Amino acid sequence: MNSFNELNLPKQLFRAIEDLGFIKPTPIQAKTYSIILSGRDIVGIAQTGTGKTLAFMLPLLQNIKFSKDGNPRIVVIAPTRELVIQLVDQIKNYTKYTSLRVCGVYGGVKMGTHIELVQNGVDILVATPARIYDLTISKALILKHVNKLVIDEVDIMLDLGYLFQLKNIFDLLPTRRQNIMFSATMTEEIDALLDNFFTAPERVSIAVSGTRLENINQQCYEVKNFNTKINLLKHLLNDKENYKKVLVFVSNKTRADLLFESLQIGFVNDVCLIHSGKTQNFRINSLQQFSNNECRIMVSTDIMARGIDVDDISHVINFDTPHYPENYIHRIGRTGRAKKLGNSLLFYTQAEKEYKDNIEKLMNYIIPTVEFPNNVTISSELIAEEKPKPIEFDKPVVFEKELVGSAFHEKKEHNKKTNMGGSYRKKIKEKYKKPKTKGDKNFNKRRKKQ
Repeated sequence: MNSFNELNLPKQLFRAIEDLGFIKPTPIQAKTYSIILSGRDIVGIAQTGTGKTLAFMLPLLQNIKFSKDGNPRIVVIAPTRELVIQLVDQIKNYTKYTSLRVCGVYGGVKMGTHIELVQNGVDILVATPARIYDLTISKALILKHVNKLVIDEVDIMLDLGYLFQLKNIFDLLPTRRQNIMFSATMTEEIDALLDNFFTAPERVSIAVSGTRLENINQQCYEVKNFNTKINLLKHLLNDKENYKKVLVFVSNKTRADLLFESLQIGFVNDVCLIHSGKTQNFRINSLQQFSNNECRIMVSTDIMARGIDVDDISHVINFDTPHYPENYIHRIGRTGRAKKLGNSLLFYTQAEKEYKDNIEKLMNYIIPTVEFPNNVTISSELIAEEKPKPIEFDKPVVFEKELVGSAFHEKKEHNKKTNMGGSYRKKIKEKYKKPKTKGDKNFNKRRKKQ
Protein backbone atom coordinates (compact mmCIF):
# COMPACT_ATOMS: atom_id res chain seq x y z
CA MET A 1 0.00 0.00 0.00
CA ASN A 2 1.78 3.11 -1.27
CA SER A 3 -0.78 5.81 -0.45
CA PHE A 4 -3.89 6.57 1.60
CA ASN A 5 -5.56 7.30 -1.77
CA GLU A 6 -5.85 3.55 -2.33
CA LEU A 7 -8.20 3.13 0.65
CA ASN A 8 -11.17 5.06 -0.77
CA LEU A 9 -11.58 6.94 2.49
CA PRO A 10 -14.53 9.31 3.11
CA LYS A 11 -13.66 12.87 2.10
CA GLN A 12 -13.82 14.21 5.66
CA LEU A 13 -11.40 11.56 6.92
CA PHE A 14 -9.03 11.91 3.98
CA ARG A 15 -8.88 15.71 4.40
CA ALA A 16 -7.99 15.32 8.08
CA ILE A 17 -5.15 12.91 7.23
CA GLU A 18 -3.88 15.27 4.55
CA ASP A 19 -3.86 18.14 7.08
CA LEU A 20 -1.65 16.01 9.35
CA GLY A 21 0.82 15.45 6.50
CA PHE A 22 0.36 11.66 6.33
CA ILE A 23 1.01 10.33 2.83
CA LYS A 24 1.81 6.63 3.08
CA PRO A 25 0.49 4.10 5.64
CA THR A 26 3.06 2.63 8.02
CA PRO A 27 3.52 -1.18 7.97
CA ILE A 28 1.21 -1.72 10.99
CA GLN A 29 -1.46 0.51 9.41
CA ALA A 30 -1.26 -1.31 6.08
CA LYS A 31 -1.37 -4.82 7.62
CA THR A 32 -4.22 -4.25 10.07
CA TYR A 33 -6.49 -2.03 7.96
CA SER A 34 -8.48 -4.68 6.08
CA ILE A 35 -8.73 -6.97 9.12
CA ILE A 36 -10.21 -4.26 11.35
CA LEU A 37 -12.46 -3.01 8.54
CA SER A 38 -13.89 -6.53 8.17
CA GLY A 39 -14.97 -6.58 11.84
CA ARG A 40 -12.72 -9.44 12.97
CA ASP A 41 -10.93 -9.51 16.33
CA ILE A 42 -7.26 -8.63 16.08
CA VAL A 43 -4.13 -8.25 18.19
CA GLY A 44 -1.37 -6.07 16.76
CA ILE A 45 2.22 -6.30 18.03
CA ALA A 46 4.30 -3.25 17.14
CA GLN A 47 6.86 -0.94 18.65
CA THR A 48 5.88 2.49 19.88
CA GLY A 49 6.07 5.24 17.27
CA THR A 50 4.84 3.01 14.42
CA GLY A 51 1.44 4.70 14.02
CA LYS A 52 -0.75 2.36 16.08
CA THR A 53 -3.38 5.00 16.91
CA LEU A 54 -4.19 5.70 13.27
CA ALA A 55 -3.92 1.95 12.56
CA PHE A 56 -7.00 1.17 14.68
CA MET A 57 -8.90 4.45 14.26
CA LEU A 58 -8.74 4.72 10.46
CA PRO A 59 -10.90 1.64 9.67
CA LEU A 60 -13.18 2.27 12.68
CA LEU A 61 -13.93 5.83 11.56
CA GLN A 62 -14.88 4.59 8.10
CA ASN A 63 -17.83 2.62 9.44
CA ILE A 64 -19.15 4.80 12.28
CA LYS A 65 -22.09 7.04 11.49
CA PHE A 66 -23.61 9.94 13.39
CA SER A 67 -26.22 8.93 15.94
CA LYS A 68 -28.63 10.98 18.04
CA ASP A 69 -28.14 8.45 20.84
CA GLY A 70 -25.75 9.81 23.44
CA ASN A 71 -24.11 6.50 24.36
CA PRO A 72 -20.65 5.54 23.05
CA ARG A 73 -20.24 3.03 20.25
CA ILE A 74 -16.44 2.90 20.25
CA VAL A 75 -14.49 2.54 23.51
CA VAL A 76 -10.71 2.90 23.66
CA ILE A 77 -9.04 1.85 26.93
CA ALA A 78 -5.54 3.13 27.75
CA PRO A 79 -3.38 2.56 30.86
CA THR A 80 -2.54 6.13 31.91
CA ARG A 81 -4.17 9.55 32.10
CA GLU A 82 -1.45 11.07 29.91
CA LEU A 83 -2.07 8.53 27.17
CA VAL A 84 -5.85 9.09 27.34
CA ILE A 85 -5.34 12.83 26.85
CA GLN A 86 -2.98 12.21 23.95
CA LEU A 87 -5.34 9.73 22.26
CA VAL A 88 -8.27 12.15 22.57
CA ASP A 89 -6.23 14.90 20.88
CA GLN A 90 -5.18 12.57 18.06
CA ILE A 91 -8.70 11.22 17.46
CA LYS A 92 -10.11 14.76 17.44
CA ASN A 93 -7.60 15.60 14.71
CA TYR A 94 -8.87 12.64 12.66
CA THR A 95 -12.54 13.57 13.18
CA LYS A 96 -12.36 17.36 12.93
CA TYR A 97 -14.40 17.42 9.70
CA THR A 98 -17.13 15.19 11.15
CA SER A 99 -19.79 15.67 13.82
CA LEU A 100 -18.50 12.75 15.95
CA ARG A 101 -18.20 13.45 19.68
CA VAL A 102 -14.93 12.36 21.33
CA CYS A 103 -14.12 12.61 25.03
CA GLY A 104 -11.69 11.16 27.57
CA VAL A 105 -12.22 10.13 31.19
CA TYR A 106 -9.57 9.18 33.75
CA GLY A 107 -8.77 9.19 37.46
CA GLY A 108 -7.78 12.29 39.36
CA VAL A 109 -10.85 14.24 38.21
CA LYS A 110 -14.09 14.49 40.21
CA MET A 111 -16.64 11.87 39.15
CA GLY A 112 -19.30 14.57 38.80
CA THR A 113 -17.29 16.29 36.07
CA HIS A 114 -17.04 13.11 34.01
CA ILE A 115 -20.65 12.10 34.68
CA GLU A 116 -21.79 15.40 33.18
CA LEU A 117 -19.36 14.96 30.27
CA VAL A 118 -20.60 11.51 29.21
CA GLN A 119 -24.26 12.37 29.77
CA ASN A 120 -23.92 15.24 27.29
CA GLY A 121 -23.37 12.57 24.63
CA VAL A 122 -20.32 10.78 23.25
CA ASP A 123 -19.62 8.61 20.20
CA ILE A 124 -16.00 7.66 20.92
CA LEU A 125 -14.95 7.28 24.56
CA VAL A 126 -11.28 7.04 25.60
CA ALA A 127 -10.78 5.97 29.22
CA THR A 128 -8.55 4.44 31.84
CA PRO A 129 -9.88 1.08 33.15
CA ALA A 130 -10.81 2.20 36.66
CA ARG A 131 -12.70 5.32 35.60
CA ILE A 132 -14.82 3.65 32.90
CA TYR A 133 -15.70 0.89 35.36
CA ASP A 134 -16.71 3.41 38.05
CA LEU A 135 -18.87 5.39 35.60
CA THR A 136 -20.61 2.23 34.42
CA ILE A 137 -21.27 0.88 37.92
CA SER A 138 -22.73 4.26 38.94
CA LYS A 139 -25.08 3.96 35.91
CA ALA A 140 -23.87 7.30 34.55
CA LEU A 141 -22.41 5.52 31.52
CA ILE A 142 -24.32 2.99 29.39
CA LEU A 143 -22.23 0.55 27.36
CA LYS A 144 -24.98 -1.47 25.67
CA HIS A 145 -24.38 0.21 22.28
CA VAL A 146 -20.61 -0.38 22.22
CA ASN A 147 -19.68 -2.56 19.26
CA LYS A 148 -15.95 -1.75 19.00
CA LEU A 149 -13.52 -2.16 21.90
CA VAL A 150 -9.87 -1.09 21.59
CA ILE A 151 -7.29 -1.87 24.28
CA ASP A 152 -4.12 0.14 23.69
CA GLU A 153 -0.73 -0.62 25.28
CA VAL A 154 -2.19 -3.71 26.93
CA ASP A 155 1.21 -4.92 28.16
CA ILE A 156 1.80 -1.86 30.31
CA MET A 157 -1.84 -2.01 31.42
CA LEU A 158 -1.26 -5.49 32.82
CA ASP A 159 2.06 -4.37 34.34
CA LEU A 160 0.13 -1.69 36.24
CA GLY A 161 -2.25 -4.31 37.66
CA TYR A 162 -5.40 -3.56 35.64
CA LEU A 163 -6.25 -7.18 34.80
CA PHE A 164 -9.10 -7.30 37.35
CA GLN A 165 -10.70 -4.09 36.00
CA LEU A 166 -10.33 -5.28 32.40
CA LYS A 167 -12.16 -8.53 33.14
CA ASN A 168 -14.96 -6.61 34.86
CA ILE A 169 -15.27 -4.26 31.87
CA PHE A 170 -15.51 -7.24 29.49
CA ASP A 171 -18.44 -8.53 31.54
CA LEU A 172 -20.24 -5.17 31.32
CA LEU A 173 -19.88 -4.84 27.55
CA PRO A 174 -22.20 -6.43 24.96
CA THR A 175 -21.13 -9.94 23.98
CA ARG A 176 -21.36 -9.17 20.27
CA ARG A 177 -18.55 -6.71 19.64
CA GLN A 178 -15.25 -6.38 17.80
CA ASN A 179 -12.15 -6.57 20.01
CA ILE A 180 -8.94 -4.82 18.99
CA MET A 181 -5.79 -5.03 21.06
CA PHE A 182 -2.40 -3.38 20.53
CA SER A 183 0.77 -4.12 22.46
CA ALA A 184 4.52 -3.80 22.14
CA THR A 185 5.13 -7.27 23.58
CA MET A 186 3.32 -10.58 23.97
CA THR A 187 3.05 -12.28 27.36
CA GLU A 188 1.25 -15.27 28.84
CA GLU A 189 -1.26 -12.90 30.48
CA ILE A 190 -2.12 -11.38 27.11
CA ASP A 191 -2.54 -14.85 25.61
CA ALA A 192 -4.94 -15.73 28.44
CA LEU A 193 -7.01 -12.59 27.71
CA LEU A 194 -7.19 -13.53 24.04
CA ASP A 195 -8.30 -17.08 24.83
CA ASN A 196 -11.03 -15.99 27.24
CA PHE A 197 -12.48 -12.86 25.66
CA PHE A 198 -11.56 -12.72 21.96
CA THR A 199 -13.04 -14.72 19.11
CA ALA A 200 -10.40 -16.31 16.83
CA PRO A 201 -8.25 -13.15 16.76
CA GLU A 202 -5.93 -12.41 13.85
CA ARG A 203 -2.34 -11.73 14.93
CA VAL A 204 -0.27 -9.11 13.16
CA SER A 205 3.33 -8.55 14.24
CA ILE A 206 5.54 -5.70 13.08
CA ALA A 207 9.11 -5.13 14.29
CA VAL A 208 9.26 -7.86 16.92
CA SER A 209 10.14 -6.57 20.38
CA GLY A 210 13.88 -6.71 20.91
CA THR A 211 14.78 -5.72 17.36
CA ARG A 212 17.44 -3.02 17.56
CA LEU A 213 16.18 0.33 16.30
CA GLU A 214 18.54 1.11 13.44
CA ASN A 215 18.09 4.89 13.50
CA ILE A 216 19.18 5.22 17.14
CA ASN A 217 22.84 5.62 18.06
CA GLN A 218 23.40 3.59 21.26
CA GLN A 219 26.26 3.99 23.74
CA CYS A 220 26.90 3.02 27.35
CA TYR A 221 29.00 4.11 30.35
CA GLU A 222 30.16 1.94 33.24
CA VAL A 223 29.60 4.08 36.35
CA LYS A 224 30.59 3.55 39.99
CA ASN A 225 27.36 4.46 41.82
CA PHE A 226 24.28 6.71 41.96
CA ASN A 227 26.08 9.95 42.85
CA THR A 228 28.73 9.34 40.19
CA LYS A 229 25.90 8.88 37.69
CA ILE A 230 24.62 12.32 38.72
CA ASN A 231 28.06 13.85 38.14
CA LEU A 232 28.28 12.24 34.70
CA LEU A 233 24.76 13.32 33.77
CA LYS A 234 25.41 16.94 34.76
CA HIS A 235 28.63 16.89 32.75
CA LEU A 236 26.75 15.73 29.64
CA LEU A 237 23.79 18.08 30.09
CA ASN A 238 26.09 21.10 30.18
CA ASP A 239 26.48 20.56 26.44
CA LYS A 240 23.25 22.34 25.49
CA GLU A 241 24.07 22.39 21.80
CA ASN A 242 23.97 18.59 21.45
CA TYR A 243 21.67 17.66 24.35
CA LYS A 244 18.75 19.75 23.14
CA LYS A 245 15.84 17.72 24.50
CA VAL A 246 16.68 14.94 26.94
CA LEU A 247 14.49 12.27 28.54
CA VAL A 248 16.14 10.65 31.58
CA PHE A 249 14.76 7.31 32.84
CA VAL A 250 15.18 6.08 36.42
CA SER A 251 13.98 2.86 38.00
CA ASN A 252 11.59 4.15 40.68
CA LYS A 253 9.88 7.21 42.17
CA THR A 254 12.34 7.61 45.07
CA ARG A 255 15.37 7.73 42.79
CA ALA A 256 13.51 10.04 40.40
CA ASP A 257 12.89 12.51 43.24
CA LEU A 258 16.53 12.29 44.36
CA LEU A 259 17.82 12.93 40.83
CA PHE A 260 15.37 15.79 40.26
CA GLU A 261 16.47 17.50 43.49
CA SER A 262 20.13 17.13 42.50
CA LEU A 263 19.52 18.59 39.03
CA GLN A 264 17.83 21.61 40.61
CA ILE A 265 21.38 22.77 41.33
CA GLY A 266 22.55 24.10 37.99
CA PHE A 267 19.44 23.25 35.92
CA VAL A 268 16.67 24.72 38.08
CA ASN A 269 14.59 26.21 35.22
CA ASP A 270 15.58 23.53 32.73
CA VAL A 271 14.35 20.30 34.32
CA CYS A 272 10.92 18.81 35.01
CA LEU A 273 9.72 15.58 36.64
CA ILE A 274 7.00 13.03 36.00
CA HIS A 275 6.05 9.84 37.81
CA SER A 276 2.93 8.13 39.14
CA GLY A 277 3.39 9.58 42.63
CA LYS A 278 2.70 13.10 41.38
CA THR A 279 -0.75 14.66 41.07
CA GLN A 280 -2.52 14.69 37.74
CA ASN A 281 -2.07 18.46 37.26
CA PHE A 282 1.63 18.23 38.12
CA ARG A 283 2.12 15.44 35.56
CA ILE A 284 0.16 17.22 32.83
CA ASN A 285 2.05 20.48 33.41
CA SER A 286 5.42 18.69 33.32
CA LEU A 287 4.52 16.93 30.08
CA GLN A 288 3.34 20.19 28.49
CA GLN A 289 6.51 22.02 29.55
CA PHE A 290 8.67 19.29 28.05
CA SER A 291 6.58 19.02 24.87
CA ASN A 292 6.60 22.81 24.36
CA ASN A 293 10.38 23.01 24.92
CA GLU A 294 9.91 25.08 28.08
CA CYS A 295 12.03 22.47 29.88
CA ARG A 296 14.98 20.80 28.17
CA ILE A 297 15.28 17.85 30.56
CA MET A 298 12.58 15.44 31.74
CA VAL A 299 13.23 13.00 34.60
CA SER A 300 10.82 10.08 34.47
CA THR A 301 10.05 6.55 35.54
CA ASP A 302 8.73 4.03 33.01
CA ILE A 303 5.41 5.90 32.90
CA MET A 304 6.94 7.74 29.91
CA ALA A 305 8.40 4.62 28.30
CA ARG A 306 5.35 3.62 26.27
CA GLY A 307 2.63 5.41 24.37
CA ILE A 308 3.50 9.01 25.26
CA ASP A 309 4.45 10.84 22.08
CA VAL A 310 6.82 13.85 22.39
CA ASP A 311 8.51 15.14 19.25
CA ASP A 312 12.20 15.78 18.65
CA ILE A 313 13.74 14.12 21.73
CA SER A 314 17.46 14.31 20.98
CA HIS A 315 18.64 11.88 23.69
CA VAL A 316 17.20 9.17 25.90
CA ILE A 317 19.43 8.52 28.90
CA ASN A 318 18.91 5.34 30.91
CA PHE A 319 20.19 6.66 34.25
CA ASP A 320 19.29 3.25 35.71
CA THR A 321 19.55 0.06 33.69
CA PRO A 322 16.06 -1.48 33.39
CA HIS A 323 15.64 -4.92 34.96
CA TYR A 324 13.53 -6.14 32.03
CA PRO A 325 15.33 -5.89 28.67
CA GLU A 326 12.08 -5.15 26.78
CA ASN A 327 11.74 -1.93 28.78
CA TYR A 328 15.03 -0.71 27.35
CA ILE A 329 13.58 -1.01 23.84
CA HIS A 330 10.49 0.95 24.86
CA ARG A 331 12.58 3.64 26.54
CA ILE A 332 14.95 4.33 23.67
CA GLY A 333 11.99 4.27 21.29
CA ARG A 334 11.13 7.77 22.61
CA THR A 335 13.96 9.16 20.45
CA GLY A 336 14.57 8.66 16.75
CA ARG A 337 10.83 8.75 15.98
CA ALA A 338 9.31 9.22 12.53
CA LYS A 339 12.55 7.89 10.98
CA LYS A 340 14.62 10.70 12.49
CA LEU A 341 18.02 9.99 14.00
CA GLY A 342 18.12 9.58 17.77
CA ASN A 343 20.63 8.96 20.54
CA SER A 344 20.58 6.66 23.56
CA LEU A 345 22.94 6.44 26.53
CA LEU A 346 22.96 3.70 29.15
CA PHE A 347 24.54 4.14 32.61
CA TYR A 348 25.24 0.88 34.43
CA THR A 349 27.01 -0.15 37.63
CA GLN A 350 28.58 -3.53 38.33
CA ALA A 351 25.36 -4.51 40.09
CA GLU A 352 23.44 -3.69 36.89
CA LYS A 353 25.81 -5.41 34.46
CA GLU A 354 23.63 -8.54 34.30
CA TYR A 355 20.68 -6.41 33.16
CA LYS A 356 22.85 -4.80 30.48
CA ASP A 357 23.96 -8.24 29.25
CA ASN A 358 20.33 -9.34 28.98
CA ILE A 359 19.52 -6.25 26.89
CA GLU A 360 22.37 -7.00 24.51
CA LYS A 361 21.31 -10.63 24.28
CA LEU A 362 17.74 -9.61 23.42
CA MET A 363 18.90 -7.20 20.70
CA ASN A 364 21.73 -9.46 19.52
CA TYR A 365 23.86 -6.32 19.62
CA ILE A 366 26.75 -5.18 21.84
CA ILE A 367 26.21 -1.58 22.96
CA PRO A 368 29.47 0.33 22.38
CA THR A 369 31.12 1.44 25.63
CA VAL A 370 32.34 5.03 26.00
CA GLU A 371 35.34 5.76 28.22
CA PHE A 372 34.42 7.51 31.45
CA PRO A 373 35.44 11.21 31.25
CA ASN A 374 38.55 12.12 33.28
CA ASN A 375 37.09 15.45 34.39
CA VAL A 376 34.03 13.87 36.05
CA THR A 377 34.31 13.27 39.78
CA ILE A 378 33.89 9.68 40.96
CA SER A 379 31.92 9.90 44.19
CA SER A 380 32.53 7.62 47.17
CA GLU A 381 29.28 8.64 48.83
CA LEU A 382 26.58 5.98 48.64
CA ILE A 383 22.84 6.45 48.88
CA ALA A 384 20.85 4.35 51.36
CA GLU A 385 19.98 1.50 49.00
CA GLU A 386 23.63 1.15 47.88
CA LYS A 387 25.07 0.82 51.37
CA PRO A 388 25.82 -2.75 52.49
CA LYS A 389 23.28 -3.99 54.96
CA PRO A 390 24.72 -5.05 58.37
CA ILE A 391 24.60 -8.76 59.04
CA GLU A 392 22.28 -9.55 61.92
CA PHE A 393 23.25 -12.72 63.73
CA ASP A 394 20.43 -14.75 65.23
CA LYS A 395 19.99 -13.94 68.90
CA PRO A 396 19.36 -16.87 71.29
CA VAL A 397 15.77 -16.94 72.49
CA VAL A 398 15.57 -16.56 76.26
CA PHE A 399 12.46 -17.95 77.89
CA GLU A 400 11.84 -16.13 81.16
CA LYS A 401 9.62 -17.48 83.89
CA GLU A 402 6.30 -15.73 83.76
CA LEU A 403 5.80 -13.65 86.87
CA VAL A 404 2.38 -13.22 88.46
CA GLY A 405 1.56 -9.58 88.41
CA SER A 406 -0.86 -7.50 90.41
CA ALA A 407 -3.63 -8.33 87.95
CA PHE A 408 -3.66 -11.92 89.16
CA HIS A 409 -5.49 -12.88 92.35
CA GLU A 410 -6.89 -15.90 94.16
CA LYS A 411 -10.49 -16.92 93.50
CA LYS A 412 -13.04 -15.83 96.02
CA GLU A 413 -14.55 -18.49 98.28
CA HIS A 414 -17.94 -18.56 96.57
CA ASN A 415 -16.27 -19.09 93.18
CA LYS A 416 -14.47 -22.22 94.35
CA LYS A 417 -17.53 -24.46 94.11
CA THR A 418 -17.10 -27.68 92.20
CA ASN A 419 -19.55 -29.91 90.42
CA MET A 420 -21.36 -31.91 93.15
CA GLY A 421 -22.48 -34.65 90.81
CA GLY A 422 -25.47 -36.96 91.60
CA SER A 423 -25.69 -36.28 95.39
CA TYR A 424 -26.10 -32.55 94.73
CA ARG A 425 -29.04 -33.21 92.40
CA LYS A 426 -30.76 -35.38 95.08
CA LYS A 427 -30.60 -32.53 97.60
CA ILE A 428 -32.19 -30.16 95.08
CA LYS A 429 -35.03 -32.63 94.44
CA GLU A 430 -35.79 -32.89 98.15
CA LYS A 431 -35.86 -29.14 98.53
CA TYR A 432 -38.08 -28.48 95.52
CA LYS A 433 -40.56 -31.38 95.58
CA LYS A 434 -42.82 -32.09 92.64
CA PRO A 435 -46.65 -32.15 93.21
CA LYS A 436 -47.84 -35.57 94.35
CA THR A 437 -50.79 -35.51 91.95
CA LYS A 438 -50.17 -34.67 88.35
CA GLY A 439 -52.67 -32.71 86.31
CA ASP A 440 -54.29 -29.31 86.45
CA LYS A 441 -52.78 -27.13 89.20
CA ASN A 442 -56.07 -25.44 90.07
CA PHE A 443 -57.77 -28.81 90.31
CA ASN A 444 -55.04 -30.01 92.70
CA LYS A 445 -55.45 -26.91 94.87
CA ARG A 446 -59.21 -27.49 95.18
CA ARG A 447 -58.61 -31.13 96.25
CA LYS A 448 -56.27 -29.98 99.06
CA LYS A 449 -58.95 -27.58 100.45
CA GLN A 450 -61.49 -30.42 100.54
